[in-house]
Amino acid sequence: MYEKFVANVRLRRMTVFLAIAVILFLARSMLTTILLTFIFAFLAVRLLQHVRRHVRIKYPWMLIAPVYLLVIAGIYLVVTHYIPIIVHESHHLINGLINFYNSPQFDSNAAYSFVTNWVDRLGLANQLHNGVNGILATITSIGHVGFAIVVSFILSFFFAIEFDDLKKFGKNFLTSDYGWFFRDFNFFAQKFVNTFGVVLEAQLFIAMVNTAITAITLFFMRMPNLASLTAMVFFFSLVPVAGVIISLIPLSLVAYSVGGIQDVIYILIMIAVIHVLEAYILNPKFMASRTQLPVFFTFVVLILAPEIMGPWGLIVGIPIFTFLLDIFGVKAIPKKHRPLKLKEAKTDDSDHQGDPS
Repeated sequence: MYEKFVANVRLRRMTVFLAIAVILFLARSMLTTILLTFIFAFLAVRLLQHVRRHVRIKYPWMLIAPVYLLVIAGIYLVVTHYIPIIVHESHHLINGLINFYNSPQFDSNAAYSFVTNWVDRLGLANQLHNGVNGILATITSIGHVGFAIVVSFILSFFFAIEFDDLKKFGKNFLTSDYGWFFRDFNFFAQKFVNTFGVVLEAQLFIAMVNTAITAITLFFMRMPNLASLTAMVFFFSLVPVAGVIISLIPLSLVAYSVGGIQDVIYILIMIAVIHVLEAYILNPKFMASRTQLPVFFTFVVLILAPEIMGPWGLIVGIPIFTFLLDIFGVKAIPKKHRPLKLKEAKTDDSDHQGDPS
C-alpha cells in the first residue's frame, strides 16, 4: 500500500498539500511573521539574482549586508523624522474631515447628501469601519507587529546571505528516504514563489508608482497634510484593484473641503489616469495579463479573504488565490513570466523535478 501510495502522484501531492495547509493552520498565530519573512527574503534574493546577472558576486553577504544596513538606516530615519509628521498630519486631517462632514456646507450639497444616504442604506460605513478598525488594531499592536518585523527581518537576512548554501543543503532532502515528500513540497514551493511572489512583487511596484503619481498631483494641487495622504494612498494601493477606488473617497472629501468641486474633478481625473496606467501598462508588463482575474472574482476574494486571514487578506488574498488556481490547473502561470528559473535535479519523479531553492 505504501508503494502504491508513493506511485500515485496525484494522491500523494494532495496529501502533502493538505499536510502543509494543516501545519499553516496550526501556526496561524505566526502568520504575520511567516508572510513578512517570505516577503523580505523574496525581495532580497530577487535583488541578489538581479545583481548577479551583471556583476560577479561570490558571497551573497557582500551585497546583502550593505543593503540591510541601508534599510535599517532608512527605517531609523523614517521612525525618528517622518512618523511624527505623519501622525500629526493624520490627526489634523481626521479632525478636518470630521468638522467638514458636520458642517452646513456638506449638508447643503445634494451630491454628497445622496452619497451619504446611499452609503448608510447599504451599510457600507459599518463594513468600512470594521475593516479600518481591524487594520488599526493590527498596526497599533506595536509589540506583536514589532516583534514579527524584527524576527522576519533577521530570518530573511540569514536566508539571503546563506542562499547558496541553503540550495546545496536542500538537495539532500530530495534524495533522502522520504524524498518523495520533499520533492512534492518543493513542487508547491516553486509554484508559491512563482505565483504569490511575482504577483506580490508586482503589486508592490505598482503601489509605489501609483503613490508617486498621486503625491506629485497632490503637491501641485497644494493639498494640506501631504505626508499623511501619501502614506494612506500607498497602503491602499497595496490592495489590488479596489485600493485606488477606496482611496478616492477620503481624497475627494479633502479636495472638496480645500478647493470645492474643481479639486474633486482634478482628483477624479488623476484616479482615471492611474487606472489607465495600471490596467494597460503596469499590469500587463509586471503582473502579466494571463495572471489577471476578472474584476468580479477580484472583489469576491477581497471580501472573503479578510474574513479568513484578517487584515492580511486584503493584501495577500489575490496572490494566494492566484497560487491556488495555478495548483489546481485552472489558470497556470506561463514559465516565461516566472521570475525565478530553478535548475532541475534528477529524481525518480520526472514530473516534479526541481531545485529546492
